[in-house]
Amino acid sequence: MTQSNLQKTPLCAACEAAGGKMVDFHGWLLPVQFEGILAEHKAVREAAGMFDVSHMGQIFVEGKDAWPFLQYINCNNIKNEPGAGVYSHILTEKGTIIDDAISFCLTPEKFLVVVNAACIAEDFAWFEKQAARFDVAVRNESARWAMLAVQGPQAVEQVSKLLPQAHSLARFHITEIELFGAKGYLTRTGYTGEDGVEIMLPNDRIELLWNALLKQGVKPCGLGARDVLRLEAGYLLNGADADQTRTPYEAGCGWVVKLAKENFVGKDALAAQKAQGVKEKLTGFVLQGPGVPRAGCKVFVGAEEKGVLTSGTYSPLFKGIAVGYLAADAAVAGNEVELEIHGKRVKAQVVKTPFYKNRV
Repeated sequence: MTQSNLQKTPLCAACEAAGGKMVDFHGWLLPVQFEGILAEHKAVREAAGMFDVSHMGQIFVEGKDAWPFLQYINCNNIKNEPGAGVYSHILTEKGTIIDDAISFCLTPEKFLVVVNAACIAEDFAWFEKQAARFDVAVRNESARWAMLAVQGPQAVEQVSKLLPQAHSLARFHITEIELFGAKGYLTRTGYTGEDGVEIMLPNDRIELLWNALLKQGVKPCGLGARDVLRLEAGYLLNGADADQTRTPYEAGCGWVVKLAKENFVGKDALAAQKAQGVKEKLTGFVLQGPGVPRAGCKVFVGAEEKGVLTSGTYSPLFKGIAVGYLAADAAVAGNEVELEIHGKRVKAQVVKTPFYKNRV
């Protein structure tokens, strides 16, 4: 696919003007880096960086059954307190992961669900199918909203210069805002292991926000730094670390599964798997020597192939790090394994994730 055929966010031109090196990301033209991955990683870990995440999706769920509906299609308990948000997994009947998403309660009868870009169409179709049995309306408004994420220990301070309410917004909460003459939303979540806020505005207002933050000294960051940061922090990459062949238990996210609540999609399958135990699970690895592990590298325990990597990178903090699915009997912290990189086996150690624990 040529760049001319790719979808572009409302910040595409601004990213290019700021020196962004643009690449194809699931059909979107997005910056992989600006100044460089190491500099951008440093900015987020020590100060503040901003990411164009306008490709993410916004699905609104509204009606008398909005909360029961979201409870049914999510394995986690969704909060129905205005302002509160919850990270969860949306599952198939087999208990495998369609998407990981955050559901925010705007009112007891209106919710905003932020979903991954590559899953927007599939998620929305799944929502519509499941909504048939509920008194609820679902609307895919992804095309009209742009979103900018500011991440780092100084993120709240930087955003509060434009939106003072950022200081008082609790983690995993949302509030309605007005900025540059338009209404939008401010959330406080993040995916880098640092404190962070996200601002959603109509497409024609987002560049004003970008320019204001750029003027304040917030560093533009790309997909390269984002991948290193999220892997260090132990966050899943949907479509790689989690997909419709894996369950939350296998993906190391059993904490999002609330088997005690009333029926939800995939509950029976997950209950059975929990009783039986998983055969493979997502596991962290740190290289003991030089090299950069990548998705697809095989994992060996002795002479036996026992798993495969789903994400891997060079981390400025830990050198070579990776996660992948490993046979459960071998996935014990401290175990030595070998990762096959470019045809050569490199020693690595199994470690608990996250690799990096944030200061939030």
